[in-house]
Amino acid sequence: MDFDYTESEQSFRQEVQDFLRENLPPKKDRDEHFLKNWLEKVREKGWVGFSWPKAFGGSDGGLIEQAILKEEMALAKAPPLGTSMMGLAWVGPGIMEYGTEEQKKKFIPDILDSKVTWCTGYSEPNHGSDLAAIQCKAELVGDHYLVNGQKIWTSRAEHSDLMLLLARTKPLSEVSKKTDGLSVFLLDMQKAKNNGLTIKPIRTMMNHSTTEVFFDNLRIPADNLIGEENKGFRYILSGMNAERILIAAECIGDSKWFTKKSTQYANDRQIFGRSIGQNQGIQFPIARAYAQMRAAELMVYHAAKLYDDGKPIGEEANTAKLLAADASWAAAEACVQTHGGFGFAEEYDIERKFREARLYQVAPISTLSLIHI
Repeated sequence: MDFDYTESEQSFRQEVQDFLRENLPPKKDRDEHFLKNWLEKVREKGWVGFSWPKAFGGSDGGLIEQAILKEEMALAKAPPLGTSMMGLAWVGPGIMEYGTEEQKKKFIPDILDSKVTWCTGYSEPNHGSDLAAIQCKAELVGDHYLVNGQKIWTSRAEHSDLMLLLARTKPLSEVSKKTDGLSVFLLDMQKAKNNGLTIKPIRTMMNHSTTEVFFDNLRIPADNLIGEENKGFRYILSGMNAERILIAAECIGDSKWFTKKSTQYANDRQIFGRSIGQNQGIQFPIARAYAQMRAAELMVYHAAKLYDDGKPIGEEANTAKLLAADASWAAAEACVQTHGGFGFAEEYDIERKFREARLYQVAPISTLSLIHI
């Protein structure tokens, strides 16, 4: 097995590092306009539609390059790209593989130009990781679907133009498998607001602008159905695997950032006439977290390579997410512990990334769930 990066991949990593060194904006936590300005700079580099075919305005890039981009941005503590690249990880397989030519022409150009932003409506309050058991339903009535139900943890729904919505079009009582009877829709969020769509923000301790969303006889044109009715679950599986690999790559970048921060502080901080880094009680947690990161890193890029080669990656994607999330959290714990009380102070620039690192123990799928998958 070859674990070396190609010359092209190494060159791309250097390009990302150079871009971040020159363009990284000041740090802010909840300013959505600031995030859109940052996204525009990334779009100008051609990285928003990185994996999409050139025929549609993309770059024909692979998941390895996307993972490198996510890792380096996390390492640089850049603003999140949840409204762009991660959205494309979901939307890409849906529209590109199963959308009609009319849907591609209608939606893809504006997506790649960052004229529209995305969110996904999948999770529901009562089902957790059991996505096949969702109850939000869509009933075909004439040339429209009527949608009723609720979604939760819908990040940036307030700021999105479109939603990729998963709903049940055939009752559970009428299907042989829970994964049957689900369909995927494109929802115009701007038209839906105050016309059957209600969005309620959920205040959280990290910058993900998440919400709960309610549908009350919301009308979606039948033309906005992606692919075949009742076969939507398998459409989103590819997006799920890509998402988990990219989240894992972000966790690798976070882990490297925490370890760099810990090491620098341990070497600089003087107590009792010497640096605290000379104490093995400080060294060991940092070293163990680094070892966890290196092992997880191999799994992440192995999974990305399999994805790019078109091979099945369910097990590898989940394993990469589990290992990388644990490695990131171990590095975060070591970083705060190394800094002591200063680890909780905003001026030391740790507490925000610490909060975000904890998120990936829970989302986009809990590490407890991954153990059983």
